[in-house]
Amino acid sequence: MNYQDYLYKIKDLLITNDAKIVAHYYVDELVQQLAEDTGGFVSDSLEMARYGMQQNESTLIVAGVKFMGETAKILNPDKKIFMPDMDATCSLDLGCDYSEFKYFCDQHPDREVVVYANTSAKVKSIADWVVTSSIALPLVEHLTSMGKKIIWAPDKYLGNYILDQTGADMILWDGSCIVHEEYKTIELKKLKELYPESDILVHPESPRSIIQLADVVGSTTQLIEASKKSNKKYIIVATEKGIFYQMKKLSPDKIFMEAPTEGEGATCKSCGRCPWMNMNSLDKILNVFNSNTNEIKLSHDTILKAKKSIDRMISFRDNKIINKAS
Repeated sequence: MNYQDYLYKIKDLLITNDAKIVAHYYVDELVQQLAEDTGGFVSDSLEMARYGMQQNESTLIVAGVKFMGETAKILNPDKKIFMPDMDATCSLDLGCDYSEFKYFCDQHPDREVVVYANTSAKVKSIADWVVTSSIALPLVEHLTSMGKKIIWAPDKYLGNYILDQTGADMILWDGSCIVHEEYKTIELKKLKELYPESDILVHPESPRSIIQLADVVGSTTQLIEASKKSNKKYIIVATEKGIFYQMKKLSPDKIFMEAPTEGEGATCKSCGRCPWMNMNSLDKILNVFNSNTNEIKLSHDTILKAKKSIDRMISFRDNKIINKAS
């Protein structure tokens, strides 16, 4: 089937099943386009979850990875949440086992537990705060100003970036994103030399040496905005390539390039693709309706506990926006 065939079938099924599609910036561009063309939403992980709270539909199809579906369920407990592929996960989530992390936290009871959104619902349920990359820095600055000591999990690179910026008293969990960890400093320098009139945009899940080469460091939403504002023709991007779809829509005359992930002699010099994000497809979205499978289910207790830390994040973010505007 071509895209229009999928669009016709899935649009009808969305209406029949009282559903909408919510997609992340990192999934395939056809999946993002489908969400947009059917009245759904494409955004970062937090706004994906919040979007469901503002909709009347009883069902959400979350095109992303499992922790995003869980977060959507936590914030929309009365809605049915489905994933195109239940095996679509995240190396940060996999690398932060609930039991091991709970034991780690129990060894440091005097510290605030701050976890990145890329964690399971159970890990979120024992956290004091959940953060996204867009508010991690201001939140840690806020906690530090109050004299708080912090446990940070799971991404060590984002944690180190925050440490460099704030000097906070933080103990870091040893986790990483398999995509962002692979960006190579020497190769990025060579690419910059080839295109000196370029901007380098870097997600803070990247190694410190990559961040130090960046013109802009930020979340997915912040990088998209930076690409739009840039006055450079060439934009080098160190994050999942799926984000190019949104960047190109906003800046069709600019040339976007992937930051290199491999060195000399490699068969793939720019392999910055998340294998789990790429499990999302038009076929699998169609199959959700045909098979009625892949529903996210969480215990009532986990939802209640995890929602507290997520609500604190949302409240902090909203208050920060209000204070900035006033």
